[in-house]
Amino acid sequence: MPIDFGPERWDRLRRVTDLWWSDELDRPTISCTIANRDPGRPMPDAPILSQENCTDLAIPVEDLVDRMDWEMSRLTYLGDAYPIVNMTCFGPGVAAAYGGAILDNSTGRVWFHPPCPDAPIQDIHIDYQPGNVWLERLKEFCAAAMDRWQGQVLVGMTDLGGNLDIVQSFVSAERLLLELYDNPDEVHRLLWEAHDLWHWVYREIHEALQPANPGYSDWSGIFSTRPSYILQCDFSYMIGPDAFKTFVAPELAATCKRLDRSIYHLDGAGQIPHIEHLAQIPELGGIQWVPGDGNPPVECWPDVNRKIGETGKKLWSWGSMDAFDKIAGQFGRRSGIHYGLWYPWDGVESMESVSAKIERMGEGAA
Repeated sequence: MPIDFGPERWDRLRRVTDLWWSDELDRPTISCTIANRDPGRPMPDAPILSQENCTDLAIPVEDLVDRMDWEMSRLTYLGDAYPIVNMTCFGPGVAAAYGGAILDNSTGRVWFHPPCPDAPIQDIHIDYQPGNVWLERLKEFCAAAMDRWQGQVLVGMTDLGGNLDIVQSFVSAERLLLELYDNPDEVHRLLWEAHDLWHWVYREIHEALQPANPGYSDWSGIFSTRPSYILQCDFSYMIGPDAFKTFVAPELAATCKRLDRSIYHLDGAGQIPHIEHLAQIPELGGIQWVPGDGNPPVECWPDVNRKIGETGKKLWSWGSMDAFDKIAGQFGRRSGIHYGLWYPWDGVESMESVSAKIERMGEGAA
């Protein structure tokens, strides 16, 4: 059975999300996918592309795409959901590997290590690496995906990582914390080298995806008709607002100016103090608040949701139908929210009923 998403739905998605990005949509965008369809053919033998097998170059990229096609053929796309391949399979912050850091997935998860861990910071450089094996593998997958789906499926940008997160892959977290004080000029140098690398890689990958790719997205799944990305700096969990203002915010602002649209991934309670500085970046479109493992869910942080709402920026969030009403009330409005809806499918309720509930969420009905 083919993927259930035709040209008319793509056209509708483009119209709706353009209005959402420009603050002209009077409702939230709500994304919900449910695996309830029969793909109409046996499951392929190839594995799902993942962090565990991303370094296995013996698996033909065409086979990996075929397996993803089978997986997506099982899905029903409700609300503002659409067919997307989420390219987190090369690990978070893979731009570091494209710049020379060591990619290690021996544990089944991808990690990045400094190529010269004992080198003085003055001798460390983050350089472009044309022909990098991992970048070439990703581009081969992108080409095979574009050939297979012919614009029917969007392939998202891989998780490139954040500014100081990339630097951390060349210096190590503990050492970088000290270098902020001991060698701030060298940290700034590496930071802007990472900036140049990030944008070089972004262009390289999109050249492999366009013009066939039906839009732009990333691991967040938020759709855009123009170049976009969910930016981050997970390292900033460990630093205060002054250090964030000095080392993180200027590069974020510069990247937001180079992209048409952007969201910031605010990961963990340690980043809450940085909302003030994020609010001062006019080109930043929105914030995604993630409480972190072991913490209460998003709806249990009313002060944070309210604070994000007061910035005037958009909010990306997720959870249940009940949680949405709480989050929207705390945020202060329903428009300006992109919501990833978790809805368990047990086959009892009809798709028409679920779709009607999603539509009422957008309208603000009880």
